[in-house]
Amino acid sequence: MVQDPIKRRGIDENVMKDKYPKTYLYLKRFEKVLRERAAFNRYFTRKNGIQMLEIGPFYSMFDVGDYTFAPYKVVWKYVASDFICSVVEPINGRPVIQNEKLMLVACESKEEAHYLCAMCNSSPARFIVLGYGVSTQLAPHLLENICIPKFDPKNKLHLYLSELSQKAHEVAKNIKYNDKEVKTNKEIIESIFEYSDSENQEYNNDLKKIEEEIDKVSTEIWGLTEEELKDIKISLTELIE
Repeated sequence: MVQDPIKRRGIDENVMKDKYPKTYLYLKRFEKVLRERAAFNRYFTRKNGIQMLEIGPFYSMFDVGDYTFAPYKVVWKYVASDFICSVVEPINGRPVIQNEKLMLVACESKEEAHYLCAMCNSSPARFIVLGYGVSTQLAPHLLENICIPKFDPKNKLHLYLSELSQKAHEVAKNIKYNDKEVKTNKEIIESIFEYSDSENQEYNNDLKKIEEEIDKVSTEIWGLTEEELKDIKISLTELIE
């Protein structure tokens, strides 16, 4: 990316010409197309009287900042029928850059990312999101209504949730997904979590145990009772189906 993450616009053209001349010449080949982008005209041009002034190089990208390059991120699909999160981590020391179809929350550490992921994947959090969210717009503002306590590295429950999320990710890596065509959310869940072979069934059982423990710990953090959690799970099932 030729983006300045701090300024949230393209790297200055003079810097590009000096340090990355071949890349700059490559971009110049598409200058006309890049200037005609709707996002460029909306976010990187300003009207000054009768003139339009550009406030960023023609290759500037909207909504690409320091958070985009964070080493650890919690991500989920923007368009989805369920609120399911995952943690992306660096590969070979380099951060993973997701595409525009994935929403993200940048985190400062692996522990924080997995704690947040566990809280988001808990039944109470998913129930809140599915209870009012629109399946075509699962934007980051949803987290404003879940009220997740800030990660505290000294809090034993927070650290335990982080460990559980890491275990869940490791188990999920071993699951072999069915390749059958699925259409409904229920079929998607069944295609992922229901298996005929014993190996996948074992991973499935392990994952369910971890998910149940995540529900238990997150419920304790939120101050909910076991009875309230039970009601939430029943309602969540109805929303998904």
